[in-house]
Amino acid sequence: MRLLVIEDNRHLIANLFDYFEARGHVLDAAPDGVTGLHLAVTQTYDALILDWMLPRMEGPEVLRRLREEHQSEVPVIMLTARDELPDKIAGFRAGADDYLTKPFALPELEVRLEAVLARTHGRTQSRVLQVHDLRLDLATLEAQRGGRTLHLYPACRKLLEVLMRASPAAVPRERLEYALWGDEPPDGDMLRSHIYELRRSVDGPFAEKLLHTLPRVGYRLSAPTAAMDGETAR
Repeated sequence: MRLLVIEDNRHLIANLFDYFEARGHVLDAAPDGVTGLHLAVTQTYDALILDWMLPRMEGPEVLRRLREEHQSEVPVIMLTARDELPDKIAGFRAGADDYLTKPFALPELEVRLEAVLARTHGRTQSRVLQVHDLRLDLATLEAQRGGRTLHLYPACRKLLEVLMRASPAAVPRERLEYALWGDEPPDGDMLRSHIYELRRSVDGPFAEKLLHTLPRVGYRLSAPTAAMDGETAR
């Protein structure tokens, strides 16, 4: 498993890393909600372990934004000292798959993770995104269109993943900027430069254009028959 731990208790983080890495799992950690959300939407994880009380953004808000704004279905276990029934209900309503209260036993967390992954396997098993003849393999990070391999910079590949996950819906510029830079986008219109490079790779050699610009809104990646009024393929 590749796990993201969003937790501000360094001692607990160290315990989790020692336990799960010894069993062959790979872990990343974020000490606050904003960093955790950024990692969750820009990297690929099998599951998230999410604390409730976090600096900068609390766990339920991280979870709400992950589900509603980024349409992420990654399994999430909330790990928190808040053990009242209303808190548990709030956590599940925010989109948690399981809820474990502190203190806890590490083997129990491991079993709960295995159970959550088994339950959600149907919604997360596909590692390949596809729009028309464009495919992105999330396991190998290989992109192809019409059987031709596309050579993408990491930033372009991340934009492609966000656009493909949302397809055929429009993606606002702000969401794309957040996927690349979090809450600190660079000065200037760097997003336009990355979109230009992405379009050259995805649409340049092909007659049918998939990447469409929605003036004053953002961008849409869609099959030719799904293109909407008011879009431009530039």
